Amino acid sequence: MDTLLLSRMQFAANISFHILFPAINIALCWFLVYFRLRYSAARGTPAAQAWEEAYYLWTKVFALSFALGVVSGVVMSFQFGTNWPGYMEKVGNIAGPLLGYEVLTAFFLEASFLGIMLFGRGRVSDRVHMVATLMVALGTTLSAFWILSLNSWMQTPAGFRIEDGVAHAESWFQIVFNPSFPYRLVHMLLASTLTASFLIAGLSAYQILRRTTNAGTQKALVAGVVAAAIAIPLQIVAGDLHGLNTLEHQPAKIAAIEGIWHTERRAPLTLFGLPNEVEGRTDYAITVPGLASLILAHDIDAELKGLSEFKGEHPPVAPVFWSFRVMVGVGLLMLAVSWWMAWTLWRYGRKMRRVQPASEGRPSPHVEQVPLARWQLRVLAGMTFSGWVATLAGWYVTEIGRQPFMVYGLYKVADMVAPHAPGMVLSTFVAYLALYLFLLVAYVLVLMYMAKHPAMPVPASPQGARAAVPLGGPT
Repeated sequence: MDTLLLSRMQFAANISFHILFPAINIALCWFLVYFRLRYSAARGTPAAQAWEEAYYLWTKVFALSFALGVVSGVVMSFQFGTNWPGYMEKVGNIAGPLLGYEVLTAFFLEASFLGIMLFGRGRVSDRVHMVATLMVALGTTLSAFWILSLNSWMQTPAGFRIEDGVAHAESWFQIVFNPSFPYRLVHMLLASTLTASFLIAGLSAYQILRRTTNAGTQKALVAGVVAAAIAIPLQIVAGDLHGLNTLEHQPAKIAAIEGIWHTERRAPLTLFGLPNEVEGRTDYAITVPGLASLILAHDIDAELKGLSEFKGEHPPVAPVFWSFRVMVGVGLLMLAVSWWMAWTLWRYGRKMRRVQPASEGRPSPHVEQVPLARWQLRVLAGMTFSGWVATLAGWYVTEIGRQPFMVYGLYKVADMVAPHAPGMVLSTFVAYLALYLFLLVAYVLVLMYMAKHPAMPVPASPQGARAAVPLGGPT
């Protein structure tokens, strides 16, 4: 393995670990906003305590994920200088300001209000605490906005000129809102919604199975299931629109995704097979005639370009081909599970509304029970980290599908790598893998500990102040 391949593997390891935590937090903070709003609306009723406990537990999860995301993001940004100096030399005039905007707007906004959100309950008014939570949520979304703008520009560059081999900005509007950016932003926001939804629903199901619930567990589970059931069909539509955009601007990526080796009309959709790049075919392929043209171009007679049109300038086929199928497969599983659980919850809620005594102005004492069998709860618990799998698979499709270019059609990856000795890159790569594996296992174990020992929020005093409580809370 040479320096180029090792450097790519090292950066892939870094970004794979890093993206796990923004994929949770972008949407998780909006769940916290929702929990806080429901608490405010239910103030003075028994439901208020349930929403407060849901908010308290998932704020701790957000804080833990935020810390790991920030630390791993710093390491990843350092690699632009250590492993890929050619990138900043060639496109630093564009990448530098976009990364700077992310820090100045998104990160500073998050950092300014995060302390109030985590430690302000009982020390500031509920309105200020609500505003702090909302500002942190806006900050996480702004961060995604700027990072995806830069990454999308690398996929579909626009608004620049080249002088002496260096990219210079001509239109910041075209740079920020480049052709693929709107589709990729929506796709990522929905991916985060699904990731956070299944994490919340899965961990809540785990609590119910372990009999370690608090008052907010059932409300959190229902919120996660409903959000996932709404988001997954929207994600399918967004993915279709993103595919049309990719076909227009990156046809080589589409050819690799579908294993289309030669240009043809009425191209078949390959469901499964073994891409054989040496022979230029897909072995043991299971295909549906004409369906690729219909899905990708919305025209069964459309012509799709094959990989043979991009000799030496198309991505490796197998990882893109299989990553796409993993992403779609997990997405369909999310659709089935979320709609199945949502249907069960809806039927139960409808039944309880019918049997609720008309003479009482309050719900039946059984209305808060989640009507899921233990095996259904096990399915939800097993899907806890399914969003991670789908997000990583989709990210691999995007980034590996851009190869061999760093900036699509302009700069190749091989021209931007630092000339380090392979042994040096290999040693740091192994060290990163060991550290990230340790942190990932520790993160999952801490989540399980939180689920099994859900700390309860300490009630605020009538004067609006309470004794200081560590982030972990009483156990």
